[in-house]
Amino acid sequence: MVVVSLHIMAVPALAHFQMLYVEESALERGASVPMGLVFTHPFAGGPTMAMGQPRAFRVISQRGDAAQPVTSDLKQYLQPIQWQGVGNQAAAYQAVIPREVMRSLGDYVFLLEPEPYLEKEEDKYIQQFTKLIMNVGGVPGNWSELQGMPAEIQPLNKPYANWVGGVFRGVVLSEGKPVPFAEIEIEYVNHAPDLTGKAFATKANVTAPHPAYGNMSIRADAQGVFAIGLPRAGWWGVCALHVGPVKQHLNKPLSQDAVLWIQAKDMK
Repeated sequence: MVVVSLHIMAVPALAHFQMLYVEESALERGASVPMGLVFTHPFAGGPTMAMGQPRAFRVISQRGDAAQPVTSDLKQYLQPIQWQGVGNQAAAYQAVIPREVMRSLGDYVFLLEPEPYLEKEEDKYIQQFTKLIMNVGGVPGNWSELQGMPAEIQPLNKPYANWVGGVFRGVVLSEGKPVPFAEIEIEYVNHAPDLTGKAFATKANVTAPHPAYGNMSIRADAQGVFAIGLPRAGWWGVCALHVGPVKQHLNKPLSQDAVLWIQAKDMK
């Protein structure tokens, strides 16, 4: 297994990350949940890239029975917005997931399949299959289950229950099979998202000692397993690059990535 502390290894670049953002991933009781869908560079707070209409947006919950999960299509709740990043504004989406979807105890696995994005500077498309896992009431459920995405990160720890200073583990998969030595990028959401204002805070939470610290880079092991340390409270994005099966879109190279979001809390 590869184990790395996030403040040690790095590459001198900021990575693309498809965000599924909520303020809290662990709720005490069922409630409606505002959510932001933004394609950006989370450590720098921008630039933000224009999203196309998502191809699929759904949530899988056990509704009290992990053996018979319920899938709810959430595309009806999507509303196009303009999101203000640090330095620019771009098309994004917001959704308010109603309480009738989030009413039961247990886990809620949100899955997003976005439209491929044309990265003109690299002359290629990027499509990030994104997963966010929430919990209601502390009852564990299907947080570790594979959901059949072409590119997917299977968590080996609950993504919604992590202490600062702890270690988070996962497996990178392509069409359900582990990806040996997968290339993985990790970024901290360094500019607080404001869902009401549809913007990132202009002030950063931390200052990187060197540009390389904005985006961490590691490799999974031969079984596709990775482990990362979580040195600060907040949201962390994990992105496995180039792991999906489709390699071209509209006669250009396509990188199908897998993204998983993790929330860490201070122990007080």
